[in-house]
Amino acid sequence: MTATLRLVEELVSRPSVTPHDVGCQALIADRLRAVGFDCESIESGPPEFRVTNLWAKRTGRAGAAGRTLVFAGHTDVVPTGPVEQWHSDPFVPTHRDGKLYGRGTSDMKTSIAAMVVAVEEFVMTNADHAGSIALLITSDEEGPALDGTVKVCEALQQRGERLDYCVVGEPTSVETLGDMIKNGRRGSLSGRLVVKGVQGHIAYPQLARNPIHLAAPALAELAAVEWDRGNEFFPPTSWQVSNVHAGTGATNVIPGELVVDFNFRYCTESTPESLKTRVHEVLDRHGLGYDLQWTLGGQPFLTAPGELSQALSAAIESEVQLKPALSTTGGTSDGRFIAKICSQVIEFGPPNATIHKIDEHVDVAFIEPLKNIYRKTLERLIAT
Repeated sequence: MTATLRLVEELVSRPSVTPHDVGCQALIADRLRAVGFDCESIESGPPEFRVTNLWAKRTGRAGAAGRTLVFAGHTDVVPTGPVEQWHSDPFVPTHRDGKLYGRGTSDMKTSIAAMVVAVEEFVMTNADHAGSIALLITSDEEGPALDGTVKVCEALQQRGERLDYCVVGEPTSVETLGDMIKNGRRGSLSGRLVVKGVQGHIAYPQLARNPIHLAAPALAELAAVEWDRGNEFFPPTSWQVSNVHAGTGATNVIPGELVVDFNFRYCTESTPESLKTRVHEVLDRHGLGYDLQWTLGGQPFLTAPGELSQALSAAIESEVQLKPALSTTGGTSDGRFIAKICSQVIEFGPPNATIHKIDEHVDVAFIEPLKNIYRKTLERLIAT
């Protein structure tokens, strides 16, 4: 058993359902201290939702003048779902048919283990490396993400820490390891729309105002709007309704209000302000009485092709003989926080086909190559 696989299994065996870390970061910190890292635990959040964050750094011989490469990830995992539907205990690492099963194997304890072992190997052969290496690990990526990476980034910014490159270990591959890396993500803007009507008996519609009927033309118009046309890196901005609720449960009552939850996944061609303005213009033009509460889940970020993407792509080609595609698809990630203090942020990890699913797993054959890719990226960027 390789050192990487052994560490993956150790991490998966800890039931670190968000926001709990269950000792994963302490285990990582002990290993990093052994190879010269200064490790700091940063806790945040209320007692009932306490988040643990690890900031670990090994300063290179160039000191503050050198470049810093950060590996970022999360030790928290999503809930298992119905345990009885799993073919093996989700927190007992289990091998079947060349795959390692367990919650977090893909998202993202394999990446974290590969990062740690890659760093250990790199330091063993490059003890006098020029640039600095850091790891930023949180237990609040799968949760609200209010006390995790965002808090560490705020603290680093206040200290004047300079980050040059960041590799986030999100599972970005599709069919096989190395076929896709993410060089950006769309932003997320959600709204809860409450359209006001007048409740009444369904047999006397003239005495009521049906908010469903009132809102339907406006919702149809919003669904048909071309918000932007995207660009060379991003698809067009998408507006989607996720939930609609109205009514008292009775079939003979016109409801007094309609509640609509919707979300924008938006690209860099639009801004939260421009999207909000256009939504309000449609609603107002249709003469609706409404309340609308907005939640900004994350800003989009984009890393144009450059040193980091080139180094990572070269490492992938060297290890698995694939030229990765650049993509900005998928949901949000903690890269949106890191991008505010780091100019080059790229996401790369194992295939994502089973993340958050029953019987989540990773191909064992991908684990060592993933570690080697991370190590080769270090060698290309900060060794000399």
